[in-house]
Formats: sequence, structure tokens, C-alpha cells
Amino acid sequence: MSAMNVLGTELVPCSYDPLTGYFRDGCCNTDASDLGSHLICVRVSAEFLAFSALRGNDLSTPLPSHRFAGLKPGDRWCLCANRWREALEAGFAPPVILESTHSRALEFVTMAQLEKHRFQGALH
Repeated sequence: MSAMNVLGTELVPCSYDPLTGYFRDGCCNTDASDLGSHLICVRVSAEFLAFSALRGNDLSTPLPSHRFAGLKPGDRWCLCANRWREALEAGFAPPVILESTHSRALEFVTMAQLEKHRFQGALH
């Protein structure tokens, strides 16, 4: 059985470039080993990237040893659910792609919170 998104349909890939996901499979898939709960597909903004760096999670700086080129505004990324909630509470929540956000995200945030920050652009 394939994973479900927060809309109750099949999980749609988040990003292949940059390659995202806990399993680096392009999707916000998860299992018990995913302690960070990389569940919420977002479109990162400059404001969010700055906020995340201030919180000790620099997503902009490349880490070649981890095959990570660094994120730039507009990139899509499977974000840890608690980091998104933290950004939400601070006023920096990046837009969410609901079709690509894993259903388990609802264990951390509400559907209303996600819908309020739904990305309004084209899916791909």
C-alpha cells in the first residue's frame, strides 16, 4: 500500500531536484527510524531559510559529504514536522504542498494550519 497525503489521496513526490525526503526518494515518506519526522513538503522562502539557520538548522549551506547542495528560495523540501510548527509559531512557516505532505503530519499540526499555508502556485 502506498503512503497517503493529508488530503487522503496517494502521496505525490515533493522534489527530485533537490532530491528530498528522509529516504532521499523525492517523497516525504517515513518510517519508525525517521526520528525527525520529515513529513511536510514545503516551498522554502528566504525568510524561512534565515529563520531555520538562526534555530541551528542551516539548510542553505552545501554539505557535499552528505550530497546536499544547499537550498535556495523556491526549492521544495520535506521538512521536519516540528520545525514547520516552530516556524509557524514564529511567523515564518513556508508554504505547504498538501498533495506531497505525508498524512502523519497531522500528528503534529492541524489540517487547518496546513491549509492556511497551502502553496498556491503550480504543483510542478
